[in-house]
Amino acid sequence: MIPVLVGAAALASATALGYQTMAPTGQWFGRTFASGSRGSRQIALTFDDGPNDPHTFRLLEVLAKHDVLATFFMIGRFVRERPQIARAVAAAGHVVGNHTFSHPLLIFQSAAQTRCELGECRKALEDAVGAHSNLFRPPFGGRRPATLRIARELGLETVMWNVTGYDWNAPPASVIERKVARQIHADGGDIVLLHDGGHKAMGADRAQTVIAVENLLRRYKDSGFEFLTVPVMMQTRAVRRQPSAVG
Repeated sequence: MIPVLVGAAALASATALGYQTMAPTGQWFGRTFASGSRGSRQIALTFDDGPNDPHTFRLLEVLAKHDVLATFFMIGRFVRERPQIARAVAAAGHVVGNHTFSHPLLIFQSAAQTRCELGECRKALEDAVGAHSNLFRPPFGGRRPATLRIARELGLETVMWNVTGYDWNAPPASVIERKVARQIHADGGDIVLLHDGGHKAMGADRAQTVIAVENLLRRYKDSGFEFLTVPVMMQTRAVRRQPSAVG
């Protein structure tokens, strides 16, 4: 009986560890930023896998229409392919972050490979837009302790999410919007994951995501929410956590 129990415990432990490598809000393997402050009525829109022609441009038009700034985690090889799109994102005031050079699942990459992926993406972004944020999002959300340690050593802050539109397979805009709405907290503090590109190739169809973003912006701005970038959300949470001064 004891060996059976030990085996079951080991299996449960391995399952939990495996889950934590991909869980967006999991903190077992190291600190990441996955949400803001509850009660803030704030939402941070984030977009992965760009730059992407033409949908990143179309998304920029929607964001500008609603006077909203977002955070874009870009793949280095696409930045090399379409640097003018990356420049347009940065020029519009949006935050640009590191999403590796080729979008591998980092839990299966060596330390040297991980450093190369982050370093090559940083170089591509520097060449395209110059100075940019120190934010990093691991592809697929996959990370292990070494991944986060290397990111810290490179001066990068790992950013995850707590709401997703599950839009990578291009469902209808109504489906994307409904899935996001089910996860948004009434008191805010949410980081929403959406996609302006696709990691396999340039030209991924994100037309439905663009439509969903327009609808979400209208819906939540009308409800009194504020949309902001991840760095601003980080600053807000840091201020809220400071101890009150004693008079």
